[in-house]
Order: sequence, then structure tokens, then C-alpha cells
Amino acid sequence: MARFDRYMLSQLLVLFGFFSLILVLIYWINRAVRLFDQLIADGQSAWVFLELTSLSLPSIIRVVLPLSAFVATVYVTNRMSQESELTVVQATGYSPLRLARPVLYFSAIVALLMSALTHILVPLSTTQLVERQSEISQNLTSRLLTPGTFITPSDDVTFYIRDITPQGEMLDLFISEGSDPARRVTYTAARAYLIRTDNGPQLVMVDGLTQTLDLETNRLATTGFEDFAYDVSELIGAEETRRRAPSGLWTWELLSPSPAVLEETGASADALWLRGHDRLAEVALGFVAGLVGFAALVAGGFSRFGLWRSIALAVGLVVLLKILESTGASIARGNPRLLWPFTYLAGFGGLLITALLLHIAARPYFFKRKPRTLAEAS
Repeated sequence: MARFDRYMLSQLLVLFGFFSLILVLIYWINRAVRLFDQLIADGQSAWVFLELTSLSLPSIIRVVLPLSAFVATVYVTNRMSQESELTVVQATGYSPLRLARPVLYFSAIVALLMSALTHILVPLSTTQLVERQSEISQNLTSRLLTPGTFITPSDDVTFYIRDITPQGEMLDLFISEGSDPARRVTYTAARAYLIRTDNGPQLVMVDGLTQTLDLETNRLATTGFEDFAYDVSELIGAEETRRRAPSGLWTWELLSPSPAVLEETGASADALWLRGHDRLAEVALGFVAGLVGFAALVAGGFSRFGLWRSIALAVGLVVLLKILESTGASIARGNPRLLWPFTYLAGFGGLLITALLLHIAARPYFFKRKPRTLAEAS
């Protein structure tokens, strides 16, 4: 690699890391605030909050990387142009296509990072995130029982627990049940544990007393017990069958889904097929984002008044790529098996735009009127 290529590539990577960090923090804080309110309301700890937000980072980084690559390329190209570094290099004989070589290396690195995120890290983190959210949603201690507060999960049942130890042991439990109109049953226990069985979650009470009040005869019967199992499955609700999310599947599973995968996800083969190509299209978009930004600024040439017009053109072209991306995805959804190439519309469009702009940059008078000769003037 030539010295100029190493120099420009190092500048691109440094700015790319900086802008990626800033954008990831912005996206992460925005998502973390909503998740924090939800988890705190459910009585979860700060550790659960950190765990869930960490698992969401790969998805956030995947969204941010193409934008970071574009901003870093535009920033570095604009700075090198303002400091006449690009002008000096071009004076030595470098063509616009030759100047694009370090940007091409940089785009390849971004595409590799996007591939690692899209095909490996995002499916892994999504699967783990779904599992943790399912565990939290089925956690009775955090959803149903609050120490020191009377809880009424249904119209006929009232819970009260004095305290819950870090190990999940419930102390001084009180349950009042009135599901039978003819009687009222009250359970008290010194300790209780929540366990899961094949028949659903059970609340095992230890060292307690059962009081049954017959509302017709107004007679009270009491029974002491050493341990007693109380069925709480109806209070929690039936545990839903856990399904794998399509975003948690490997790319090869999306492109060639087996009958087991289709049954497990509940999605159609065409939908999974299209999602797999969407992943590949995201990698392609990450590759062309930086190239489009560089080509737009180089095509604008050097100006003492700055490259603000070229920067505006670059921003407009990125917006155009996003429009092409959404348009291609909409067309492909009409018939995924036949129209799937439209998912790559933004990637191919970015390559064509880059080639056209570099072609214009190599011919400074492409759009300018040629000077007339004396013979033509006469």
C-alpha cells in the first residue's frame, strides 16, 4: 500500500471510529431511556438493564455504520481538499480513480464489519435478548409480588409478602382467595418458594396455616401445615410457546429455510428469503456509502469558497440511496422469489453514482461549455 493510501486510510478509520462512537451513544441513550422506564416499573435491577441494553448494541451499531462511513469520508475529503492535500497529490499525476483507492480499502473494511454484525453478532444477540425477555416476563417475583404491598392479580385473590430475600425466598406470606362464592380461604406462611413444574409454576408455602370460612354457616376451620403447594399458573397466565425471531436466524437459514425453521418461526418461506437478501443488501449499502460521499466531493473540484455545494450534493445522494433502498424493498415484497434483486437497488445505484461522479471528476470540463474558436466565432 502506498504511503498516501496508508495516510488517508488512517484518517478515515480514526474519524470513522469517532463518529461511530458518537452516533451509537445517541441511538443507545434514546433506546436505553425507554427500556429503563419499563424495567424499573417492573421492579428489575440495574444489572438486568445493563444486560438488555448491551444485547441491543449490535443492532444499533449495524444501523449506524453506513452513516458513520459516509460522514467520515466527507469530513476527511473536505479537510484534505481545504488544506490542498488532494490538489498536491493530483498535481503528481493521481487521477480521481487513483485517489479513490484508499476509500475503496476503507469501504471494504466497513463491509467486513457490517458482515460480521449482520450475519453473526446480531443473530446471536437477538436470540439471547429474546430468551432473557421471555425469562423476565415469566418471573413471578418481579411481575406479581411486591414486598410490603397488597397485590390483587385477579378479582378473587389478594397477595401480601413482607419481604423477599435475594435468593427468592418469600417471608411472611398472606393469600386470601374467594373464588368459591360459598367460602373464603386464607393462607399464611412463614416462608414460601416459587418453583416450576410440568403442570406450571407452584408456590410452595412452609410452616403455615389455612383458614377456611364457610359463608353460609359462618363457621371457621383452621388447618396447620408444614408445607403446602399453591397453584399460581392461572394467575400468571399460560406460558406462551417460545418462538425464534426471524432476526435471530442465521443468514443461511433465511435463504434456505427448513420445514423445522418455518414451523419454529411461524413465518413464510418467502418472507425469510427476502429477509436474508435484506441482510446482504445492508452490507452492500455499507460498502457504497463512503464511496458516494468521496466521489461527490471530488467531482466538485477545488474551491476557495469551500465545498458546501458538493457536501449538499453528497447528502442528497445519500437520501436518494435510502429512497432506493425502501423502494427496492417494497417492490421485492410483491413477489420475493422473482423480484428479490430489487433489494440490492441501493447498492447497485451507489456503484453507478460513484462511477459517474469519478468519470466527471476526471473530465473537469464535462459540463462546461467549450470555448469557441475564431473560425466558429466568425
